[in-house]
This record gives sequence, structure tokens and C-alpha cells, in this order.
Amino acid sequence: MATPTTFFDLQVNGYAGVDFNCDDLTPERAHEACAKLEADGVGGILATIITENLETMARRLRRIAQCRERDALVRRIIAGIHIEGPFLNEKDGFRGAHPLDAVRPASADDMRRLLDAAQGLTRIVTLAPERDPALKVTRMLAERGITVSAGHCDPSLDELRAALDAGLTMFTHLGNGCPMLLDRHDNIIQRALSLSDHLTISFIADGVHVPWFALANYLRVAGLGRSVIVSDAIAPAGLGPGRHRFARWDLEIGEDRVARAPDGSHLIGSACPMRLAAQNLRQHLGLTESEVRRLTVLNPRSAIKR
Repeated sequence: MATPTTFFDLQVNGYAGVDFNCDDLTPERAHEACAKLEADGVGGILATIITENLETMARRLRRIAQCRERDALVRRIIAGIHIEGPFLNEKDGFRGAHPLDAVRPASADDMRRLLDAAQGLTRIVTLAPERDPALKVTRMLAERGITVSAGHCDPSLDELRAALDAGLTMFTHLGNGCPMLLDRHDNIIQRALSLSDHLTISFIADGVHVPWFALANYLRVAGLGRSVIVSDAIAPAGLGPGRHRFARWDLEIGEDRVARAPDGSHLIGSACPMRLAAQNLRQHLGLTESEVRRLTVLNPRSAIKR
């Protein structure tokens, strides 16, 4: 069956050897990535800029906006920007691949600086609710119509509920961005699932970020109507196995299309394109074409009201 050119991916850090988190992104290179995305069945993405120092993040956000201005294909495929960080939990495990020297508590002034650099293109901001004092940034973003997503975080159940009241509506790649060792019952995965009636929850469907049996359980609890599949693709996505660089990392991508930290302590994004994620959902979870479309096309657009 031919892959429909309709996937909508809310989390793409790079593709086809092109890193959106680099300082020399050009319209030509962005065009290459978008052409490959379109060839792989993706009709729209949110280019994702991850944690770095604020000036670097702002510079990279401006480059994405400039590339969209100068190239029609880039403008069509990159529907907006997902800012993931820097207001994340600083602890090992929860922080994931985000650099410790760049994560920080949320600040309205810092957030406005990043939003200004993105030139009105921000659609999602992932932050840690427990790092947002008085939830001022969450409220500010929600008032601007920007989707606020919890991720790389460890809020208590009460903190998560308060964030929902302040405008939080999403959770970023549940089951990831958390340590290998967690409390058996009172952990961030269980807390988020307990509030899934109020959250859109995204998952990575490569079989490694979340094992298939666990993903089936999570989808069952969260419900297909409130779940989204994202790739969390990094630059090697769409290229296959090999050696690549992403942000501060030199990576070896194996046959499983997974990027791991050199010491094996955590994963660093995914090299699994959406077409393979969709195939995985059919093959490993037994989902129908309609259910796969819901998770990879319809729900992602609904999550950002597109």
C-alpha cells in the first residue's frame, strides 16, 4: 500500500542529514530535508529546537523562520515550531539529552525572547511544570494560543493538576525523558496517565523508546482519541544506519534506527521515520488504517488546532 502524503509530525529535530539544531542551516538544506520528508509521506511538521543557551536557541529559531520565508516547500512542510526546553527538570534521567548547563527555571522574559525569535511560528512549548514558578509561563503561553506540553519533568500529581488548570493540554513523548529507575507506582508515567482525560499524550513508536506491549497499554489507557505519534526525528532519520552528529552528540545509528548516548545511559531522539512508525503500529499493535491515520494525521493537527 502506498504511503499517503499526510503524516503530520509534531516533533522533528532534523531529517535526511539536515539538523534543524545547527547554526548554519540554509534554505537549501532545509529544502532538502523537507523534500525527503514529503517523499516519505509527511505533509507537515513542527521543526523542533531543543535546549541550548538562550542566544543559541534564539538564533536557531530565527534561522527556521528565515528558511520558511525564502522557500515555498519549506514553508509548506514546516507548519510551525516546537520549542522543547530549556525550562526542563535538571536531574539526570529526566533531562535526557538536554545539556545540564543550559536547562533553567522558566522565566516569562526568557520565554518572550524565544517567542520573538520564532516570529509567531511557535505552536508547542515543552516544559517541566515544576520548573515554572507560579505557572506564569504556562499561563502566558496558553493565553497566546500556544500548546503547552509537559515533558522531561517530574511534577507531583498536585503540580500536574495545577498546570492543567493554568493551561497545560499535552504531554511530550510519555515513557521517555525519565530515569530508568522509578518508584513502582508513584511516577510521572502513572501520574500523566491518571490525567489522560485532560491531556493529549504523544508517544514514539519505534519499539525501543517504548516497548510494544507498554505502548499498547498506554494507548489503551490514554485512548486513541487523545494520543499522538511523533517521530522525535533527528538528522539521521530517513538515511538508515551510520555515523552522524546531532546537536552536541556524535552518534552511531544501528539497524534499529535508534540513537543512543555514547555511554548507553539514555536515548537521543529517533531515526525512525513516520512511515516506519505507521507500519509498526499496524504490524506490532494490530491497529487499523483508520486508527493509524487518527494517531499520525488527525490527532496531531487537532493538538495544535491545524
